[in-house]
Amino acid sequence: MEGNVHFVGVAGTGMSALAQMSAFKGERVSGSDRLSESREFSDSRTRLERLGVKIFPQDGSGIDASTRRVVASTAIESDNRDLARARELGIPVVHRADELAALAAGYRTVAVGGTSGKSTVTAMIFHILETAGRSPSLVSGANLISLRRRGWLGNACKGNSDLLVIEADESDGTLTRYRPFLGVLLNLSKDHKEPAELEKLFGLFKERSGRFTVNADAAGLSRFQDGGPSFGFESGRLRGADLELGAGFCRFRVDGVRFELPLSGRHNADNALAAAAACLELELPLADSARALSSYEGVSRRFERLGVGRGVEVIDDFAHNPDKVKAAIAAARLRCRRILAVFQLHGFSPARFLRPELTQAFAESLAPEDILWLPEIYYAGGTAAKDISARDYAESLQALGKDARFSPQREDIVAEVAAEARSGDLVLVMGARDPSLSAFARRILEGLASPAQMRPKSS
Repeated sequence: MEGNVHFVGVAGTGMSALAQMSAFKGERVSGSDRLSESREFSDSRTRLERLGVKIFPQDGSGIDASTRRVVASTAIESDNRDLARARELGIPVVHRADELAALAAGYRTVAVGGTSGKSTVTAMIFHILETAGRSPSLVSGANLISLRRRGWLGNACKGNSDLLVIEADESDGTLTRYRPFLGVLLNLSKDHKEPAELEKLFGLFKERSGRFTVNADAAGLSRFQDGGPSFGFESGRLRGADLELGAGFCRFRVDGVRFELPLSGRHNADNALAAAAACLELELPLADSARALSSYEGVSRRFERLGVGRGVEVIDDFAHNPDKVKAAIAAARLRCRRILAVFQLHGFSPARFLRPELTQAFAESLAPEDILWLPEIYYAGGTAAKDISARDYAESLQALGKDARFSPQREDIVAEVAAEARSGDLVLVMGARDPSLSAFARRILEGLASPAQMRPKSS
């Protein structure tokens, strides 16, 4: 029997998507993760096992002499036991980006790049193409709610056409390994890398793309606008107009075609325009894009509405860089008078690298009556210099007059939010990487159900 393809870190959205695509192709697939037995991974594990993916602990036991290749990402350290086992047996270790590049080479691939909005725009393009009957395939960094309703994990899909929609990740520089039929560039800002380094990477991304369309409104992308396809509300060849934003919707027009989406936030209008621009390059009329986006359900943890407890709405969001934080707070502001925010930094290195910009983002976005809770920095394991704390962020923001509260025990925030909340407030939970954040946000929602802990609505 043909040997297995083994994915290290299969609980991650990027790796699980590729594991599913291998399973869709009929390959024997296995995967491992340090979270293999965790409660947070149990649902994803069930959905992967339903496709025939066999899950192992990350101890080398999923790899034997018959294993064809082992797939790992930059996040996996060299002393990982699966990688050690692969080296011992002489089994090829393939980088996740190379695995995706090999897959993409067999399709007319649409690759979405940029420091913010990739998952949403990728999902929107896929949804438009699927609704229009184009039967695309998908490899995404987030789970589409519509695909999860079908019983799938939500971040991968095998269609029947030659179209594939993927995210082109800039965080480790690997987006330059793809040669897409169409490249889409959304924005550029300091995130995993300095802007100058990102500009070089995105330049190579453009060079390797057959066709290319770019957000003409985004700061730092002027060098990518050479008279080719572009989009924007202020400039660009494809121009959005008559923008309206409200609680739970955004509306605009493009060349006389009316778009209305059931989503909050200016950033989602930008995302929708980008998706429509990409589909136009694939010869799909704007009217088809508008029709499809009216039924777009979103992706997990992208301003995901969890529910309402005693008049307080709870939103779960992936925001982790300055632009995403500002966009999430601006979208929340459309829905409430006061924001009770929780922000968990997603690693010691990002916390150190982005400290000035994140501090400024919160200082500019939080109103005097808002409250921000900062639990301790999430530690995912591995080598890290733990020389910074969320307490440092809280103290910096307090010095700027913000109500920022450091919480060394994250679970204490559940009761504190319930005690502070008033009907009409909105709770916004933000952060990345930590698979337990969504469950934590749901516990906040459950905590709001106790009327004894709620404050009356202020007059």
